[in-house]
Amino acid sequence: MVRVAAVKFALTSFLLAAAFTSPGQARTRTDRPAESKSATIFVAELPKQGRATYELIRQGGPFPYDKDGGVFGNRERQLPVERRGYWLEYTVTTPGSRDRGARRIVCGGPPRAPHACYYTADHYANFRKIVE
Repeated sequence: MVRVAAVKFALTSFLLAAAFTSPGQARTRTDRPAESKSATIFVAELPKQGRATYELIRQGGPFPYDKDGGVFGNRERQLPVERRGYWLEYTVTTPGSRDRGARRIVCGGPPRAPHACYYTADHYANFRKIVE
């Protein structure tokens, strides 16, 4: 009976470990996001509110939300790793939303001429690099 319980425990532990870890998902400090076609979006493909926000970024504002231009921490390391303060976030207005919504553009580099900008429609879960 003890042996059966030990086997069940070992099997359950293995299955739980397999369910919560996925090979290839671990990220290191030097990982970069995949630069594939699906990981990019053309400016023209952004929603019209995204295109308006992108244009405001290029003009240096003014921005409609106090948090626009604030530091994006990149804690999950989904964007290339840079020094703190490199990435800045901007709200892409979501029609019908009572708050800032989930859509953002995150840019790195000089504010009016960023080196790279990324769009997220799902509050930082997925990013697509904006290309012109």
